[in-house]
Amino acid sequence: MRGARLKIATWVADFYNVKRRHSANDGLSPVTFERQMIEKRQATSALLRAAVA
Repeated sequence: MRGARLKIATWVADFYNVKRRHSANDGLSPVTFERQMIEKRQATSALLRAAVA
């Protein structure tokens, strides 16, 4: 069982290219897209906190 998990994890790590651009992400790599989403969420949260205060 452990060998199978290792093989699956290795396959996923090799298959999933974090630098490859994706059309669903406006041509951004997954890492860049996630970074931008985090920044947008933080900015939105700050605006909401300021509006409530």
